Amino acid sequence: CIECTPAPLDTPKSGRGQRDVSPRPPWPFARLARMARTERYLLGRLRKIALALPEATERVSHGEPAWFAGTARQFMSFANNHHHDGRVAIWIAAPLGVQEALIEDDPARFFRPPYVGPRGWVGVRFDLPEDPDWIEVAELIEDAYRLVAPRKLVAALDARA
Repeated sequence: CIECTPAPLDTPKSGRGQRDVSPRPPWPFARLARMARTERYLLGRLRKIALALPEATERVSHGEPAWFAGTARQFMSFANNHHHDGRVAIWIAAPLGVQEALIEDDPARFFRPPYVGPRGWVGVRFDLPEDPDWIEVAELIEDAYRLVAPRKLVAALDARA
């Protein structure tokens, strides 16, 4: 690994017999590969949860994957470093009061996303050191689906239980 390799002796910057102590540019390829694996893993888990809901569909919206109840109403969106905010997250529709309660309970994990946050949507971060509670994530996604889905699809979801 380039980060672990000591600088050679006798480089033009360091002079004879001294190690080059100038800062090295970050080695981005390993980080980019790790981020790509993480994104594939997250999208796989999120797709499994979302597409198990009746007539849920996925398509790209604003450059990122998004999920819809039927063909019209969006209930979840993936956001990977949206406008360079440094977050890997989902934005999901939430009933009144849920956004505030979740953010108050765990402000590191939950946040008010731009654009849709004023309408009650909540952001769920996946870029934190600890893994998310996937059962809670699945419940939040189902609640978001119920909030926007037509009654016919909600009835189909209830019939499964």
